[in-house]
Amino acid sequence: MYRESALEKNIMKWIDRAEARFGHLAIPGLIRAIAVFMILVYMVIKTNPHFIEMIDLDPMRIEAGEVWRLVTYVFIPQFGGPFPDWFGVVMYVYFIWWLGGGLEEAMGSFKVNVFFFLGMIGTTIAAFFFGANFSSFMLYASLFFAFARYYPEVEIYLFFVLPVKVKWMAWVGGFLLFAGFLLSSWSFRMAALAALANYFVFFGFDIARDARHRQEVSSRRRRYEASARDGEGEAMHQCAVCGRTELVAPDLDFRVSADGHEYCVEHLPKPAAPSVSDKADPSDKPAE
Repeated sequence: MYRESALEKNIMKWIDRAEARFGHLAIPGLIRAIAVFMILVYMVIKTNPHFIEMIDLDPMRIEAGEVWRLVTYVFIPQFGGPFPDWFGVVMYVYFIWWLGGGLEEAMGSFKVNVFFFLGMIGTTIAAFFFGANFSSFMLYASLFFAFARYYPEVEIYLFFVLPVKVKWMAWVGGFLLFAGFLLSSWSFRMAALAALANYFVFFGFDIARDARHRQEVSSRRRRYEASARDGEGEAMHQCAVCGRTELVAPDLDFRVSADGHEYCVEHLPKPAAPSVSDKADPSDKPAE
């Protein structure tokens, strides 16, 4: 059975203590507020396309003194693809709004703040040390993966038609990310790990616990199947005559007889016929 490690306990205690002490400083509805700013930034970008160059995460310009970029890049919405820009931004912002509401309900404002700001720190590290221009996307991807941990069975309608559960979208996204991790350079790998550090801090231990639990269940199943094939293992039923059990004959039915022993249906003793002395005398009649 999986046991919490000392590191896991310490991290959870640290977060709980920080929440008890600084919880009043949390920004309620942080992710939804960012979603609103995304709409405003998009409107400015449409009137001035160069505005995005003034707020993106550019390490060289940050080192030159433009420190606002450490924050403003999170307000840049992702848009493009086969749809018009305005439609893509509306869908993206609505999705972020939806994720933020669900996460705040599941985690609370303080933990959502910690999760997001840890992601920003990881994103900044990725940008400065590994040149990760894609890391802002990783930050919001971590929000989706966190949402999938809490609401795996929730359905999303792709293109407003096709219902897909969140957990399957997360699996597909995780597979693509893992494939990129294997096939890309070490720069990409380290940047991805840094940008998703918040997810690993909050859910890494849970993932390890789930993986170990699945391994234990699979191991027990293999042992049971092997014992069933070999006729070994502890059986719940055994015939007192032929000795067969449900392990060697899974389709066999067993019954407990009046003598207290268990038999298979083939060897179940038949009830004895009543003796002559046990038969009622025809002359005996119930008293009137």
